[in-house]
Amino acid sequence: MYERRAATPEDGVLTRIGQAIMLHRAGDREEARNRLSALWHEIGPKGDAFHRCALAHYMADTQDDPRDELDWDLRALEAAEGFVTERPAGPAAAPGGTSVADGPGPRHPLVALRAFFPSLHLNIAADYVALDRPADARAQLRRARASADALADGEYRQGLRDAIDRLQLQLDGAAGPAR
Repeated sequence: MYERRAATPEDGVLTRIGQAIMLHRAGDREEARNRLSALWHEIGPKGDAFHRCALAHYMADTQDDPRDELDWDLRALEAAEGFVTERPAGPAAAPGGTSVADGPGPRHPLVALRAFFPSLHLNIAADYVALDRPADARAQLRRARASADALADGEYRQGLRDAIDRLQLQLDGAAGPAR
């Protein structure tokens, strides 16, 4: 039978992040940025690492300046890395069999954060490309590829690999032909 789970304050944070994402996708970048900023200050530096990671990841997308986008992507990575090192390693799947291969989504936060790493590194690599820092971009692409390779086979993993390959081609094309 269907069992309803009680709402928690954490659920409210994720809901509010989701609402800001919807605003951004609908074209209201400034309002999305304003709401995410207010929520960032509400959560604070000691707030839940999963929330800080998700919020910073999406806040980066609302930035106009590539340096600001990089700053937010680095905050997301820092929160994710802090969460993983502070928590004991858990199983690769949440109760009910949801695996890392399915990508970030509703499951144990540690599993979702591990699945987030390839995307975080890919976004940082793209930021470095935009800032004309190819060596840094290549280093992040290597990290993105390694963390994507650690995921189970599936659509999410393949989508990440494809995006990594596209950015690698873009970066290689910007460097010009090899001599």
